[in-house]
Amino acid sequence: MVIGGSGHTVLLWCLRRVLPLVLLLVSAVPSFAEKKLIAAVMTTDIPRYREAHRAFVRALAQKGYDQNNTEIILQAPNPDPISWANTVRKFEALAADVIVAYGAPITLAAMRETHDLPIVFVDVYGPVETGISRSMTMTGTNLCGVSSKVPMVTLIKTIQEFKRIRNMGVIYSSREAGSLVQLHELKRIGAQQGFAVIDANPSSAAGLDTMLNSVLPHVDCLYVSECSIGSRQFEKIVAKANSYRVPVVSQMPESAGKGALVTLEVSPVEQGQLAGESVARVLGGAKPGQIPIVTPKKIELIINMRAAKALDLHVPFQGLSAATKILK
Repeated sequence: MVIGGSGHTVLLWCLRRVLPLVLLLVSAVPSFAEKKLIAAVMTTDIPRYREAHRAFVRALAQKGYDQNNTEIILQAPNPDPISWANTVRKFEALAADVIVAYGAPITLAAMRETHDLPIVFVDVYGPVETGISRSMTMTGTNLCGVSSKVPMVTLIKTIQEFKRIRNMGVIYSSREAGSLVQLHELKRIGAQQGFAVIDANPSSAAGLDTMLNSVLPHVDCLYVSECSIGSRQFEKIVAKANSYRVPVVSQMPESAGKGALVTLEVSPVEQGQLAGESVARVLGGAKPGQIPIVTPKKIELIINMRAAKALDLHVPFQGLSAATKILK
């Protein structure tokens, strides 16, 4: 090799020899021209959404989307339609790459406020029943996500092992779609199994007290649906129900640990992990409408022996044998 002549000749030689090597090295490294922006928003700030979100962040990092190439903004607005809509509009103005929506109400708000941004929902009870998706396979629109629906009839069958239910009280919120789905499902099951449903739709803590005092004397069991006030006031609801010797059942995570007699729960951690996988697929170029809605594989039927003892209820062997977890 002879390097001679003008500087121009030397420069040309360097470009021919070195530039292809540089391009090869650059192409071998994953490229993020700019950080991906993920806008996460909760229907309300409650522990199960926080737990799911932490699992979501970990799962996303395992897929290669961490703080080096991804920015995650988490918002928990006031639990009302105006606040939900305003939060989604802010995310759209920021041109987020994807919206992660925790709960049915904020998911529906996101659907109304944007038709272009990808949406991945988490902890939605009944995506089809709430009107979020037309099927559990592919939504065909700009969203996909994780369903938290459980076989409600299993929960009712288990509580019927403890005592005969003639009237079931239900705490629900008419503003929250998942809560309404559960109310309608319980009414359908009640019509089939021969018990009546007495519903209470409190809008405040003060209203909750009034409704509990009105409903509890007339029911054999109290179901607390997936709603903001039910989650925030759960231990208070259990204490009041215990004073009337009325057992509480629910499908909200951690409700057995807070005093419910029987619960049927899906894990917020598993939901967050599944959401992380879906978001990674969206960020990788997949169309949300072609990603199937997923459901956690692990569903726990939990019986709280302490609650049974406090209510002086006999624990049937059949109920214990069906349980996946027993709190002693």
